[in-house]
Amino acid sequence: MRRREFIRLFSSTVVAWPLAARTQQSAMPVIGYLDAGSPAPFANLLKEFRRGLAEIGYVDGQNLTIEYRWGEGHHQKLPMLAGDLVRRQVAVLVATGGEVSALAAKAATTTIPIVFDTGRDPVTLGLVASLNRPGGNATGVNQFSAELGGKSLGLMHELVPKATVIAFLGNPNNPSTQDQVKARQDAARTMGLKIAPVAAGSKDDLDAAFAAIAQQRHDALLIGADPFFFSQREKLAALAARYAIPAMHGRREFPEAGGLYQLWHQLG
Repeated sequence: MRRREFIRLFSSTVVAWPLAARTQQSAMPVIGYLDAGSPAPFANLLKEFRRGLAEIGYVDGQNLTIEYRWGEGHHQKLPMLAGDLVRRQVAVLVATGGEVSALAAKAATTTIPIVFDTGRDPVTLGLVASLNRPGGNATGVNQFSAELGGKSLGLMHELVPKATVIAFLGNPNNPSTQDQVKARQDAARTMGLKIAPVAAGSKDDLDAAFAAIAQQRHDALLIGADPFFFSQREKLAALAARYAIPAMHGRREFPEAGGLYQLWHQLG
């Protein structure tokens, strides 16, 4: 299933039940939308989110209001933004952009229904009690970003079999980065490879990170799961092409932004 289709299904099913309950109390329910990133890079996914709601009869501005709060890459702002939505008394709080948004929403309310997406086990994170019986006021989807780290490394090794040192680009501001690095390091040891962590938390950091990767002659690059990297996918593809570094990202939008072309060019 494509991610856009997933987002549409995500909104039309998981979000439906709290909205239906709230409609009995109010003519215009409000969805609180909390994301760690910025609106522009996620415009296509927001379009699918609204389309999913429309499929169950909810149209923003007609019988529904969506209040957006964006962290703009500043994760420390998310608790304040989540608190603002709670004070707005939204019918449901949708927390996207990874675990930082989900945890901020979870800490802000124990009564408003929360729908989240995360890259790690929500039980381990404390978001739900168990997968089959979440309990509490939160439910959502685990994309298994950390658990699939070994798979991405194995695929990169197949594509670039001579690569022995593979850089991993992670955002130091994202608490899930450490687990992403560990998953790939564990997998690398079984393959006789080495993972070299590289940090970048801003646009300026990206240029410096790629320069360091090239200077240290790393053989390939894995890009971590992070809303900031998603928003910078075109820049990441361009930098990988400029420095002739085979690079892999976990989202289909990266090859759409030019990443597939540059990877094919470097391997060809």
